[in-house]
Amino acid sequence: MFEVIVGFAVVLSIPAAFVYGSVIFAARSAPRGQYGHMRGHHLAWGAALSTAGIVVMVLTAWSTHEDQHYDDFGSAMTALAGVMGGTLLILGLGPFTPWLLGVLGRNAVRLPPAFRLAARHMADKPARTAPAVATTMSATAVAVAVMIIAVAVTAQARAEYQPPARPGALVVEGFSAGQAATVRAAVQHELSGAPIAQNNRQRETGYLSVRTFDHSVWTEAYIGDQALLRYLTGDPSTPYDEGTAVVVTADDEEADSAQIQYTFPATNDSPSTKTIPAITVRPTDPRVGGVFIPAKVMQDLGFHLEPEQLIIDPSFHRTSAIEQERLDRRLGETAVTYLERGFQAPTDWLYFVAAVALIALAGALTAIRLAGSRRVLLRVSGGSAATLRSLVACRAAFSAACGTAMGASAGCVIGLLLAWPMTAPIDWDPPPRAPFETPWTPIAILVAGLPILAAAIAALASPRWLTRLDLTSSPMLPTSPGSRWASPTSKP
Repeated sequence: MFEVIVGFAVVLSIPAAFVYGSVIFAARSAPRGQYGHMRGHHLAWGAALSTAGIVVMVLTAWSTHEDQHYDDFGSAMTALAGVMGGTLLILGLGPFTPWLLGVLGRNAVRLPPAFRLAARHMADKPARTAPAVATTMSATAVAVAVMIIAVAVTAQARAEYQPPARPGALVVEGFSAGQAATVRAAVQHELSGAPIAQNNRQRETGYLSVRTFDHSVWTEAYIGDQALLRYLTGDPSTPYDEGTAVVVTADDEEADSAQIQYTFPATNDSPSTKTIPAITVRPTDPRVGGVFIPAKVMQDLGFHLEPEQLIIDPSFHRTSAIEQERLDRRLGETAVTYLERGFQAPTDWLYFVAAVALIALAGALTAIRLAGSRRVLLRVSGGSAATLRSLVACRAAFSAACGTAMGASAGCVIGLLLAWPMTAPIDWDPPPRAPFETPWTPIAILVAGLPILAAAIAALASPRWLTRLDLTSSPMLPTSPGSRWASPTSKP
C-alpha cells in the first residue's frame, strides 16, 4: 500500500511541477524594467510548448473517441499522456502573461477609465506582477479543466451504473458464519418488524456456475428461500418451488431449464452437472437481475450453506439513512451495510476546485501588492481613503481578470479534449459514450466571480496589507492625453 501511495504521489507531482513551472517561466521571461521588451525567443518557446500540448491532447482524444473496449493500463497511460499535454499548454502560457500585461499597459487608454491606472501599475513591474498573475492563470486553468472532466466522468458513470440491489434495499454483508446470529439479532433490534431475506453461500470452496438455455452463464447465484425470491422479483405472487430455478432478467428470452456446474476441489473430481427446471420472471427494476437457486437444490448436491447477505426487502420496509447509521454503530466492524439509493454523483472534486480557486485568488491579491507602491497610490488618490480603496480594488479586479481570462480559455481546451481519454470504457461490452453538458454556468461564475471577489477583498481590507511602502519605486503615471508615460514628478 505504501508503494502505491508513493507511486501515485510521484505521478501527480510531475503535472504539478509543470503547472508551477508556468509561474517560473513567467518570471524568467518578464522584462526587468518598465521600458523593457519581451524577448522573442521566450514567446516562441511558450508557443511551441503550448502547441505541443494541444497536439498531444488531440491525439489522446482521437485515440479514445470510439465506443469500444480499451485496455485498462493502456487507457490509464493515454489519460496520463493527455494530462501531460494539458500541463504543457499551461507551461507554455507562462511568458504570455507578462506579454499580456505589457500590451494592456501600453494600450491602457483604450480600457475603461477605472482600469487604466491599474493596467499601467501592473505593467510597471512585470517581473514582480507576472508570476502572481500566472499563478491565477494556472490555478484557473486547472479548476476549469477539472470541472469539465468531472462532469464528463460523472455522466459516464451514471450511464454505466448497475445497482447491486433493488432501490431502497438494505444489504448487510462482510460477516463470518460465526457472527451471522449476532448480526441478524442486531438487524432485528434496529429494524424491528422488518422481514429479513437471507442470501447464502456454499461453505465448501470450489467452482459453481449456472448456465441457462438462453446462452447466459451466471457465475454468481442467489441461494435462499421464498423470501429471497420475493425480494429479487419484487412480486409476492412469483411461484416458488424447492426444485425450480428462477431466472430474473429483463431480457425477452425465456429459460425453461438451468444447468448447474460445480466442483469440489477436495475430491479432485471432474466438474459435475445437474439440470433442473427453470422459469423466467421480469424484475421490477430492469437493471437488477440474477438467477435464483433454491437452497434445497444446493443441499441435495452436497453443499453446506451459510449466510452471506441479510437483505431488508424495500417492498416491506424502506430503510432510511438514519436507521442505517444506527445499525452501523451497533455492528461496528462486525459487518458492513449498503443502502441502495441509486447513483450518487461524487462531490469530492468540488473541494479540489475550491482549493485551487483560493490559490487563484491568492495570486491576484499578491499581484496587487507587488504592483505600484502605497506612496504613489496615496499621491494619486489625493489622500482620500475612499479613492485609495477604489484604486486598490480596481487593481485587484484587473489582475484577477487577466489571469482568469487566460486560464479559463486554456482550461476549456484541456477539459474538452481530456474528457475523451478520461471516459474511455474498459469493459468488454462497453455502453455508448454518454453525452454531457459542459458546465458553462459554473465556469462563468468562476471567471466573473473571482475578479469581483478579489476587488471586494481589496476594497474591504486595509491598503496597508495589500500595497507595499516603496520609497524608491516611481511608477509612471499619465500626465496628458498625448503622453503615455511620465514620472509623477515630471512637468508636462
